[in-house]
Amino acid sequence: MGLWFTEKQTDNFGITAKIKQTYHTEQTAFQKLNMVETEEWGNMLLLDDMVMTTEKDEFVYHEMVAHVPLFTHPNPKEVLVVGGGDGGVIREILKHPSVTKAVLVDIDGKVIEYSKKYLPSIAGKLDDPRVEVRVADGFMHIAESEKAYDVILVDSTEPVGPAVNLFTKGFYAGISKALKDDGIFVAQTDNPWFKADLIRQVYADVKEIFPVTRLYTANIPTYPSGLWTFTIGSKIHDPLKVKEERFFEIDTKYYTKQLHHACFVLPRFVEDLTV
Repeated sequence: MGLWFTEKQTDNFGITAKIKQTYHTEQTAFQKLNMVETEEWGNMLLLDDMVMTTEKDEFVYHEMVAHVPLFTHPNPKEVLVVGGGDGGVIREILKHPSVTKAVLVDIDGKVIEYSKKYLPSIAGKLDDPRVEVRVADGFMHIAESEKAYDVILVDSTEPVGPAVNLFTKGFYAGISKALKDDGIFVAQTDNPWFKADLIRQVYADVKEIFPVTRLYTANIPTYPSGLWTFTIGSKIHDPLKVKEERFFEIDTKYYTKQLHHACFVLPRFVEDLTV
């Protein structure tokens, strides 16, 4: 029969993957960490029995977190990633030549350690000289920063455990303070099938703080429902008004300049969460 892992995404629904081998299991100071090899998705990182990333489909999430705001901002130089210890968002940020400094702040150093060991295609840029890695509380780092970053990317787990504070209005207000006067931020905001109330609340909170607030989507098959949302808050720059000359050729598998605009076209039931 083999070994199978099931992520129970609701009380009545889950996603199952066949496991080839388990590399590492550990209860860290913050969460349960498992690194496994799957038959379908390659190596997979699990935190508290939830799929965080896999070798096969990780590019979708990491590209869409990074490139939408980084192409929207006309000259992103200093970028912060809150969470994201697997390093995938950092890898994508470094594809933008204007970036001079990318800071990663993740509360759990074990995620960074084992991602480097078992997910090198994702975490391979964490040692780049433009990158500063801090094992610290991202919520507190934001609270202690003022006009420090052009772009802030919140690459958190779902709103449980250490990530709960990263889905609060106070955190988004702190992000606004930590951004420069024309700054932009993006947060992953879960899926509209099972977490509609969360998306509605986050969007409303961000809209109270940022003059430009948009919701966009991507297809990520190993995340609950496969349809994932991201909320962008911007002080000035509108992702729907990026000029053609701002785009340049970039090595991606999902994101394109056409998709940059198309991802903001929402199904009606998702659009209804923003009004």
